[in-house]
Amino acid sequence: MRRFAVSVLLLGALGFSIFAQGKPPVIVIPGLTGSELVSSKNGSVVWFKVRRSKTDDLSLPISPNIAANRDSLVARDILRSIRLGFFKKTDAYAGLLDALEDHGYKEGKWDNPPVRGYQDTIYIFPYDWRRDNVENARLLIRQIETLKRRLNKPNLKFDVIAHSMGGLIARYAAMYGDADLPNGAKITPTWAGAKNFNKIVLLGAPNQGSVIALKSLLNGFSLFGTQINLPFIQNLSKFDLFTIPSGYQLLPFDGTIKVYDEELKPLKIDLYDPETWNEYGWSVIEDKDFSKKFSTAEQENAKAYFVAVLDRARRFQDALNAASIKPVPASYYLIGAECKDTPDGVVVFQDAKTGKWKTLFKPEDFTTSSGRKVTADEVKRVIYTQGDGVVAKNSLITSSLSLASDIKNVLFPEAETFVCEEHNRLPANPEVQNDILALFLGTKPVTAKAAANH
Repeated sequence: MRRFAVSVLLLGALGFSIFAQGKPPVIVIPGLTGSELVSSKNGSVVWFKVRRSKTDDLSLPISPNIAANRDSLVARDILRSIRLGFFKKTDAYAGLLDALEDHGYKEGKWDNPPVRGYQDTIYIFPYDWRRDNVENARLLIRQIETLKRRLNKPNLKFDVIAHSMGGLIARYAAMYGDADLPNGAKITPTWAGAKNFNKIVLLGAPNQGSVIALKSLLNGFSLFGTQINLPFIQNLSKFDLFTIPSGYQLLPFDGTIKVYDEELKPLKIDLYDPETWNEYGWSVIEDKDFSKKFSTAEQENAKAYFVAVLDRARRFQDALNAASIKPVPASYYLIGAECKDTPDGVVVFQDAKTGKWKTLFKPEDFTTSSGRKVTADEVKRVIYTQGDGVVAKNSLITSSLSLASDIKNVLFPEAETFVCEEHNRLPANPEVQNDILALFLGTKPVTAKAAANH
């Protein structure tokens, strides 16, 4: 296991001089669902709370104009902890923030930054995680530039901790700054935003997407592990997720999806072609309850919206994978897990009784059209790999991308570190927190595998 070496004695010996010199400010970017969403009309919390709001839901309007599909919800804060009913609070990002504060950082406000001692400040970047990742990356750059003007520090650089989808936002911000998706077949990163960043920690980032994103789009996401849509319980149904652009941008990147037929032989599919979704029965538009969930106008817009949102997701991924013509001016550090069984593929087959397509995201026994029994162990061997339960290790380190002849990527990490933890628990993991502190406080990782930055 590759680990950053953390020496308490060394930190203690260096602590005074480190704090005296000041440390670069830190930006914390949460992942999908990691920001609190509130109503701009009355300030009531819509996400996260267990009980569903009576006046607001998490669905966005749908039309082919992705940028125009807005509602009244706004991001207010990072999710620090959550409580489900009578269960005790679960740490989300509070533990990570506490660990930083225990080592000399203090939380600051974007609109009222501390003019003195600005170097030791934590800035939280909550964002509407439902919306397009490019939009949120551009918002991040604008907030950084405004902050630097307020501080009169045009050359100030920030360390970044970006969890899960937040890692994709950080990468785009560094590569393209405050620019929309580039047009044309040949894309070249400008690195317009890299001037704002010092060290970027990608914590469990799905750098080539996640099969869990496909599973959620097909089946919905429930807090309690059930697909039953209770009228008073907050969850994200497949109809909600249909309207959320960021969900499509987390799909396995173009050319990396692993799909197997009933004989567990690889299939080549285009995940960003709507016809693929129609062929395998994945399209929510064809669901019998679709008309009950959307207005007449939205139903008329649905197919054009679906084409547009898939196309934008593919273009977003192409932008992240674009090869750089100059040395990469950003320093990335990867931290993730490699000990959990993690979905990395799917099996699709037609049910012998109904003739309908079935998609397996977890190991299950089934019978092929020829009558052969396929065991759960056989399925597991082809669709599972190691990771954090949500993001596969090969997605974090983009190993599949680096082997693909037609895809180039610009993610050249300075170091990789792996612990044993679940995806959503990575920010709360003490080992992870110590690794980040060692990196930010200047202690050198001695066992982590380092890679050239260009």
